[in-house]
Amino acid sequence: MSTDRDALTRELLDMVAEEGMVDRAEITAERPLEELDIQSADFIMILMAIEERYGAYVSMDNELTDVVTVQDLLDLAIAKIEEHQAAETAEA
Repeated sequence: MSTDRDALTRELLDMVAEEGMVDRAEITAERPLEELDIQSADFIMILMAIEERYGAYVSMDNELTDVVTVQDLLDLAIAKIEEHQAAETAEA
């Protein structure tokens, strides 16, 4: 199963907006998450929503240390989702 990255990106941006309680119109790929006032508790909610929807686990510890912008978060989430999908395909 291949991932439609554009659709996935839109879904993830919607999740960031919803879980981070940020106006979707304010979210751009280049925007630092700090500017959007997304706190660590919001991060946890975003990551839990990603895990619940896509089955992909993102560790709060090491993997988020380099996440500065919305694009960084998207790249990490998409990589984890694709890894999870590839593992499921391999098991099938």
